[in-house]
Amino acid sequence: MNRPPFSLVGIDHVVFLVDDMPRAMAFYQGVLGCQPGYSYPALGMEQVWCGSALIVLWDITQPGAADAVPPVAGGRNVDHVCIALSPFAAEDLRKHLALHGVAIEREAFHGGARGMGYSFYIRDPFGNKLELKGPAVYPDGRAN
Repeated sequence: MNRPPFSLVGIDHVVFLVDDMPRAMAFYQGVLGCQPGYSYPALGMEQVWCGSALIVLWDITQPGAADAVPPVAGGRNVDHVCIALSPFAAEDLRKHLALHGVAIEREAFHGGARGMGYSFYIRDPFGNKLELKGPAVYPDGRAN
């Protein structure tokens, strides 16, 4: 068996699709005690801290969330799960995924629970979207 060119660190963030942001924030902050995180009003997105991980709430009623709206109403409410990885060489990760027949849908550089870093978006065999996120290049100061 071929060993991956990284080690698993844990869950970085989960993105939940919602259609009532005030209600979602009331639950995650008021009921669960999550702390305020990053806010992206143009995307209709709010993030809350759940320990050292983020829960991202994406309001699909907002224009900035058009790409997240499920093709079937009620079809899904999780956009993706982000898995935090140890440092890796991007080319090694690309080769590893290709060796296993896993297509990379998108590569990006953006924020997460550990700060700004590089991400690779893939799908598991069941169609679930996974974000493989490297360590922070620019830590946010909360968690690394």
